Amino acid sequence: MEKRTTVILAAGLLVTLLLFFLNIYLAGITLILVVVIVMSLMIMQDTTVLPQIQVRLREDAKAIILTNSGNSPALRIHAALVPMDIEYDVASLAVDESHVYSLTSMLAEAKVVVTFASEKGEVFTLSQRVSAAGEEYDPLKPMIPVFKWK
Repeated sequence: MEKRTTVILAAGLLVTLLLFFLNIYLAGITLILVVVIVMSLMIMQDTTVLPQIQVRLREDAKAIILTNSGNSPALRIHAALVPMDIEYDVASLAVDESHVYSLTSMLAEAKVVVTFASEKGEVFTLSQRVSAAGEEYDPLKPMIPVFKWK
């Protein structure tokens, strides 16, 4: 646990103990708030230093675009286009940076397998299909579209 989280937990438990002698219900509410705040801080700690690579096809279908949408640089990126037998490497991608790999001809459909590492050395793998005729990936699209979504 980080020092900041430990200090907040200790202060919250002390306030809860003091409120316990005044009113048990206030102590219970305070304990719940302290637990929620500490859990939120611990979740925030887990999501730091995580790169996230997104793969898409350029509009003219003659290039693959890799974009790092995470909160940390992606290192040692290796991309492979499965049916075309094309492989290439990118040294690193900073946060919100893109890399364009031009192809010799238009690409109708392919599966792109990307392997990359974080600054901590954790290795991640992403496998995604790209298609010139298909729609773009929308992470906010619900599984069951209701109420005339979009």
